[in-house]
Amino acid sequence: MPANALHLVAAALALVLLTFAVGISMFVVRVREVRRVGLRAVVDSRAMASQLQDVRAADNFRNLFEAPVLFYALIAMALAVRLWPSWLVDCAWIYVALRALHSLIHCTYNNVMHRLAAFATSLALLVVMWIAFFMSLLAIPG
Repeated sequence: MPANALHLVAAALALVLLTFAVGISMFVVRVREVRRVGLRAVVDSRAMASQLQDVRAADNFRNLFEAPVLFYALIAMALAVRLWPSWLVDCAWIYVALRALHSLIHCTYNNVMHRLAAFATSLALLVVMWIAFFMSLLAIPG
């Protein structure tokens, strides 16, 4: 497999690892929260939601299944059509770094404006990546 293709796969795997890390964090926080309020207080998901105080990891975990799905689709498509220019590899790693920054902010001090800046930048980058990828596809002869 060419180096750029491997780097794209590595970027996707890095985002998968981030998702797993946030999922583990969510599990740890949920166990702590259930112990705090007592198991009987969380008989269903609505009761649980009303009792939880710390939902940052759960919210971030859910976020990692929203816009990043378009990132995974782009990487899969690039690999399928064997189009992996250096700019795509660079952008993929920047996207992963921005999502990691977003998760770090969201799961720790959770300043909404800082989180929004990381999210908006990552989303804008993803849109640019898709447009540039589409333009690159159109430029392929044949």
